[in-house]
Amino acid sequence: MRLKLVSALIASVVSPVINATELAGQINIEHRQFFDNGLQGQDKQQSSLVVQPELYWELNDGQASFTLTPFYRYDSLDNERSHGDIREALYLTYWDDYELRAGISKVFWGVTESAHLVDVVNQTDGVESVDGEDKLGQPMLHFSAIKQWGTVDALLLPYFRERTFAGDDGRLRPIYPVSSEAIYQSSREQKHIDYALRYSVMLDDWDVGVSYFQGTNRDPYFQVVGQGEGQQLAPYYAQSKQLGVDLQGIVGDWLWKFEGIYRDSLDHHTGLIGGFEYTWVGVFDSILDIGMISEYLYDSRGNNAQSIGQNDLFLGSRFVLNDEAGTEVLFGITQDLDNSDVFNAKLEASSRLSNHIKWRLDAWLFENNTPSDLLYFARKDDFVELSLEYYF
Repeated sequence: MRLKLVSALIASVVSPVINATELAGQINIEHRQFFDNGLQGQDKQQSSLVVQPELYWELNDGQASFTLTPFYRYDSLDNERSHGDIREALYLTYWDDYELRAGISKVFWGVTESAHLVDVVNQTDGVESVDGEDKLGQPMLHFSAIKQWGTVDALLLPYFRERTFAGDDGRLRPIYPVSSEAIYQSSREQKHIDYALRYSVMLDDWDVGVSYFQGTNRDPYFQVVGQGEGQQLAPYYAQSKQLGVDLQGIVGDWLWKFEGIYRDSLDHHTGLIGGFEYTWVGVFDSILDIGMISEYLYDSRGNNAQSIGQNDLFLGSRFVLNDEAGTEVLFGITQDLDNSDVFNAKLEASSRLSNHIKWRLDAWLFENNTPSDLLYFARKDDFVELSLEYYF
């Protein structure tokens, strides 16, 4: 097995034959309109241009491929949000029941709507979106074995990506700006070699995943550095071990979801998200589908948690029009069960104008009158964002 793996990799890399080339991608024009000036006097308006092409090469009669996806955003307000990244520069080859990926890529793990506890491979691109679902490209060597008894993924992660944060003039940032000088627990800093394992299997109507990660914690802790007006928050990246479980099952019109982790880092904690989505198909004999979503979020650290969701309830509704334009609307609200005055609400809507053009609307509301809460700094950052996206 080991000899066959090495031979297949060498043969694919040394003598690739390009069979086909494809170019695709998207260009977005985006505008955020905030309801108030920022706590530090930041402007209400923020516009962006996003370019993300994707080049795909088919190699060796379809037995391998290479994908390159660069990304760049220019932002009118925040220099830190004007940034580029390689989302993907990935070589893929496969044989029998095995796949091997090498390069830069994104791997998503998770099933819940309100947050993704088990999704630990890629670093969050913190300047891109509020919900943390946009990720930076991660250098990796990713081997998969796809068998009847389940799928095993083994990932070697040789380089760490630091999280991006809004700059001094940006919105959705803490009162103290985040320093560009990160601190690491490991003496190898960004060169620490991490690894991750996951086993997934389908059992009747249930998808089950068990994962393990060991390496540099993607979620930074923060230390206050500097004096007076020069004070900043320095990200501290500790070492971490995380065991995760995710479940998703279909029972009639019900979709049940669960994610749970135990993480051993600077602190030891358990995180849980569990709930359901019930879909009412063909409301009143129409083509409209309505989904009702409910999830509970728990973090054993309570108010000391470094993320939202220590004792929160998420309620949402998804509307799928099933029209030719693919129109969808999602509304959700996350309520802190410890503080009635702490909640955030989101609205996501999108539809196609043509085969190449799509519009998207995102809106966020942050209600917070509790100074000790993690998102107290965002209480003036309510906004609506409209995007026009061209796909080619």
